[in-house]
Amino acid sequence: MTDITKSKTKAPNQKGSAKQSTTETAKQQNTAPPVQTPRNDLTFSAGLAGFLKSQNISLALTSYQSGYLYLIGHGSDNKLALHEAAYPQAMGITADANRIYLGTLTQLVRLENVLAPGQIANEVHDKVYVPRNFQTLGNIDFHEVGVRKNGKIVFINTRYSCLCEPSLTHSFKPIWKPPFISKLAPEDRCHLNGLAMVDGEPRYVTAVCKSDVVDGWRDRRHDGGLIIDIENDEIVAEGLSMPHSPRWHDGKLWVLNSGSGELGWIDQKKRKFVPFTFCPGFLRGLAFHNGYAIVALSKPRHGRFEGLALDEALKTKDADAWCGVQVISLATGDVVQWLRLDGAITELFDVCVMPGVKNPLTLGPQSNEIRDFITIEQPAWESDR
Repeated sequence: MTDITKSKTKAPNQKGSAKQSTTETAKQQNTAPPVQTPRNDLTFSAGLAGFLKSQNISLALTSYQSGYLYLIGHGSDNKLALHEAAYPQAMGITADANRIYLGTLTQLVRLENVLAPGQIANEVHDKVYVPRNFQTLGNIDFHEVGVRKNGKIVFINTRYSCLCEPSLTHSFKPIWKPPFISKLAPEDRCHLNGLAMVDGEPRYVTAVCKSDVVDGWRDRRHDGGLIIDIENDEIVAEGLSMPHSPRWHDGKLWVLNSGSGELGWIDQKKRKFVPFTFCPGFLRGLAFHNGYAIVALSKPRHGRFEGLALDEALKTKDADAWCGVQVISLATGDVVQWLRLDGAITELFDVCVMPGVKNPLTLGPQSNEIRDFITIEQPAWESDR
């Protein structure tokens, strides 16, 4: 394992150098102390920082259990760089080099990178993501999120069993529901949870079962899982165990068969799940980059995630469940890099790749730093010079 750097937040000036730490300013003005991060023990493969550097990427992770967004990058000193910010029940996430969309307990959050190309904060961070918009949705059990090619946001509303867009005046605007769901009700009937975008449009979703009664999915966790093509309401695969995180990659529909701990893909002609590799954990969160799959693992939660095929698979392999991330070669199925969390955090929800990002930083909405972190868009009269 190599070293890890945990950064402190400072505001960049226009030349990219660091101002006085806003953390210190907040202390001087006797503001409330920052939220305490749950204690976690972090271990990772010796080559993880080098892998991120060679791929020119960073990773973003979410955990609704800890209520944190985690950004994982690499520094010029070849250390792994970790930064975290508190967001209540952090769930689905999608990101690129300049913007992050994040679903939380009651809101859809848009974060923007405020640094110009070539600008560096604190002499190390090439991106600083600041929350600029909070769309209040209410407690709808927000799951996964996607961005359409026209820029509009779509997200899975698990509590009401539907796919939605944000509304200007209401909590959400339903745009699709499974054909077996008879009405929109706050009952989490089928546990609709995952979303696959294809060519900039929502195309596939996952659900734990076809139940049309309140909380009915809990009795169908073993083999009731399905994937639906929302374009024609066709069920393209059934018999899965708590499937999550469908993703369209390189002409294949990939999915996590969470109840069995397997990453695999769907043979749509045979309408069946084809296992690719086993991961020691309850799987949620999947991303792809340059011949690799990045998978997030959680420890099975007492009650809801117990009694599944995953339990027996772990016993057979004489293994304990992980909470962390594994980077898997699509050529061999082997784990080439990994990161593991032990301690207070036992569950992750989502992971995404941030291409072209080296060492990102973000400010939490309740942090001391954000109050005095002010950036100004270039005025029109300045651009004319």
